[in-house]
Amino acid sequence: MFSSIKIALVLLMLAGAGGGFVYVKTLKSDLETAKANQAKLEASVETQKAVIVQMQADFQAISKAKDELNQRAIVLQAELKNLDDKFNKTNASGKKRDIGDLAIQRTKPIEKIINRATANAQRCVEIAMGAPLTEAEKNATKNSEINPECPSLANPKYQPYAQ
Repeated sequence: MFSSIKIALVLLMLAGAGGGFVYVKTLKSDLETAKANQAKLEASVETQKAVIVQMQADFQAISKAKDELNQRAIVLQAELKNLDDKFNKTNASGKKRDIGDLAIQRTKPIEKIINRATANAQRCVEIAMGAPLTEAEKNATKNSEINPECPSLANPKYQPYAQ
């Protein structure tokens, strides 16, 4: 009887030791998995930091481009107003200029003016679409040398006279 109790106790101790061994092995496996996951998370955090830095740089570049675009819009609005003023002048008697009436009265001069303005406007479109500036356009500084349809685009060195 005592021998069967001893055998049972030895078996119980062996089962406990085996269970403990399996439990320790499982803990070691879980620890290795946790270490691998932590390494992945740290790599992910570094990647996210790099993405944040890139996003901040992109935001700065976008802000700069937006500011430049706003400045260009201000210049273009001023040029549009100037062009509008050319076509909507009022003479000394208070009468507005009528281009159609002028074209009938002075056909040849108006034709030359319109053809020159059309050529200048076409050159403005070419430049806006990426055509390179000529040396004459780059170096123009006087009113007689510039493209009056888009001086800020076609003539970068031109500074309008203060009025």
